[in-house]
Formats: sequence, C-alpha cells, structure tokens
Amino acid sequence: MGNASKPHADKHAKLQKKAGVRSVVCYFSRPTGVGEAGNWLNLPKLNKLLRDMMKYRKAGESGVFLPEISLGLWHNFGSVDDQRVARDMIVTAFDNGVCHFDLANNYGPEPGSAEINFGTILRRDLSGHRDEMFISSKAGHAMWPGVYGDGSSRKNLMASCDASLRRTGLDYFDVFYSHRYDGVTPIEETIQALIDIVRQGKALYAGLSKYPPREQQRAYDILREAKVPCLLSQYRASIFDTKAIDQNFGPAAANGSGIVCFSPLAQGLLTDRYLHGIPEGSRAARAEGFLKRDEVSVPRVEAARRLNDIASRCGMSLAQMAIAWLLADRRVTSVIVGASSVEQLLANIKAVDCCGALTEAYRHEIAIIASAPGVSMSKPG
Repeated sequence: MGNASKPHADKHAKLQKKAGVRSVVCYFSRPTGVGEAGNWLNLPKLNKLLRDMMKYRKAGESGVFLPEISLGLWHNFGSVDDQRVARDMIVTAFDNGVCHFDLANNYGPEPGSAEINFGTILRRDLSGHRDEMFISSKAGHAMWPGVYGDGSSRKNLMASCDASLRRTGLDYFDVFYSHRYDGVTPIEETIQALIDIVRQGKALYAGLSKYPPREQQRAYDILREAKVPCLLSQYRASIFDTKAIDQNFGPAAANGSGIVCFSPLAQGLLTDRYLHGIPEGSRAARAEGFLKRDEVSVPRVEAARRLNDIASRCGMSLAQMAIAWLLADRRVTSVIVGASSVEQLLANIKAVDCCGALTEAYRHEIAIIASAPGVSMSKPG
C-alpha cells in the first residue's frame, strides 16, 4: 500500500499473528498480495479483530450500521489534488473499518472529480468489495451551467443521480441525499424524486441534508407515507456550531432517522492549526477556501486554546476531542471527517476511543467556553 500505509501493514501483521494467519489481510477480507494463494485467511477470527478497530452504530430505526467515523470527500479528493495521497487515504480508511464514504455530485474541484477519482480507486484497489461499503452521494447545489444545473427540482435530482452513478461507475448508491432545501422547489417535488430514485434501484435509501426544521418534518412525513423512510439526516455540527443539534437532531431522532454530522472540526478551527494565527497555506489563508480569514477571530482562537487545554488534560488532541464530543450524543450515528494525509486520518479515527475520557465535568467546561460571546459559528435562521 505504499509508505503512507506502513503503520497499517504493521498493525495487520500483529493481527495476523494473533489470528494465526500468515498473509496480510486488510479490513474484512481484502488481501494485499502478501502470502500464498489459498492461505490468506482465518476469516471469522481475523474479521472480528479488524472490526474491533472501529465501532459501529445503528442508523435510527433501520437495520443499517455505520462506523462512528466516516470519510468525507468534500476536500482533497478532486482533480487538483494528489491522487496517490487520495488513494492511500481511502484504502487506509477501509483498512481501519471506515466503510462509509460520503460524496456529492459537486465535490472536487473540479465539480464531479471527487466521484470520478473515488470510482477509479474503488475499481483499482478495492474491486470486489462493494458490498462491504456504504457509499452516499447528494445533489442540490450548483453543478453545471444553465437553469437546470442547480437546485432541488426533480429535473436536477434525477439527472444528477444518473451522472453521479456514471462518474463513480457504481450500479447504485446506498443512500442518495437531497443536498439542501432550495427555498423554491415544493418539498413534494423534491421528495418524490428521492422516492423514485429509490424505487428505480438507483439508491437503496433516501437521505436529507441541511433541511430547516419545518421542511425536514414535512419531508419525513412524505417519505414515511411512501414507505421509503429517511435513513439519514446530515447536518453541520461542532462545538462551535450547535444550531442543528438544537433544532434538527430532535426531529430526526423522533422520526427514526439516523444523524450524520459534517464539519466536526469547524473547517480546522477545532484543531491545533489556528492556535497561533493563520498559517501560510491553510484554508483560511486561501482566497477560495470555505473558512474565511475573518472567521478566525480572536474570540474563537482564544476558545480553541482553552479547549486545547481541556483536550490535553483528557489525553487527546483538540481534533479528537471535538469528534468525541459529537459522538457523546447517542443520537449521532456517524461523524464525517475529512483529511489531507493518512496520518491525519488515523489520528481522527482514534477519536472513537476517546469518548470515555470526556466526563460530564469536561463537557460542562466545553459548554461554557463555546457559549462565550463571539465564539458561535451558527448561522441565523
């Protein structure tokens, strides 16, 4: 798997020895080419050891389990990024029990390129393991020129799903989301498109992303009446952004939907990246970045420093604490993490083992820091 994956090879070698097998077998059953044919596996024993690397939670009232950590391809998997690093991160994630990969039609840049690259890596490195993965995509944001390339209309969603399947080379998505409520398209039209995508076999489940509470509930009602319940509801959530936790988590749980969180690190503010200002080459330093320079404010930097002190006392990094803080909410099914390197990904995955260290007293301290003036990143509305 290359030098970047050597730590995983070492880990698997130890597991091999414990399980009584001679070849390196990655997550579930994927051989890496080491060992004699026919002598790869003591699968039942080895699979349990590998699964123990990751913890899984049931998605709402469904029978689907997702890893507590999922890999998002929003950043760092596009046509402008290093494809070798992207490949190593996806393979490493899979090797460590992260079987949920989150895409959208516009992820890149260029838009669509993350789906193309993921499909290429899937065919080249993980061929034959589609059924061990849970792959999602979405549509609803601007994707192509013209009036039909944006929004939540039936026209856009149906065309987008077909295009995403072509780009990834998949026969179906495990869940296909309406990426947003666009404020124009009737909810009935958008949700009927999702229902038909499921009924046509293009996705196994339907999902909602970033829907406001009123539209969220209406969407659940329509899906339930059609006997295509909403499997997952995806929302931005972090220590610095609790709007969805306050407004959307309750309705999702009450309607039997699993909850998936994205941007748990507040675009990097909840890491050690900005504890001493804006470093060169960081997201905030780039004009096209999603994290704007003015968002790296004095109150937030000071809050991050205080949170980092708590994390140190808990024996974890600030990023791990931010992820563990979300996982402490049992309504949460999975937290989507991004990464720019294998090392960063592995550090984030370790957050699943940090939840126990976040005592009620620590959570109370975190709440006080996050409630200070100028810290919240929750948008009004």
